Amino acid sequence: MIDGPFFVLVVLGILGTGLVAGVFCGFSTFVMRGLAALPPAQGVAATNAINGAAVRPAFMAVFTGSAVLSALIGVVTFVVWPDDGRMELLLGSVLHLFGSFGLTLVANVPRNDRLARLTAGAPEAAVYWPAYVREWTLWNHVRTVASAAAALVYVLALT
Repeated sequence: MIDGPFFVLVVLGILGTGLVAGVFCGFSTFVMRGLAALPPAQGVAATNAINGAAVRPAFMAVFTGSAVLSALIGVVTFVVWPDDGRMELLLGSVLHLFGSFGLTLVANVPRNDRLARLTAGAPEAAVYWPAYVREWTLWNHVRTVASAAAALVYVLALT
């Protein structure tokens, strides 16, 4: 049975991965749809403003903090090697570190960076905008599922 400080670490991991999944879910289910409904110049400008606002301490603490917690859970699991929940803890860590945090770095951030380099009203922005919305949202769906699955398997590790 998982108890003591390790239990607290896993509960914090559940909270962090769940919060990240919720943010991603909001973007997948209504934010990106709303942005996509705008004319390209407005959608690009609004998305760039949102992306700039996201890189603030409140969200970054949750986003990077949940990745750190997932890494810690994975390392502690290898050290403690609990009888119960071992596979769930390792799976949750892998899901969140690679399917959420890692995917953000290799799929979503590069698209955000490219969009940020474009002038909202420029023809290049209007051409890139539909591909950005489609591709960014696809990868965000994957991040949503990975983060939610990580939270779920962490919960299962405690049962």
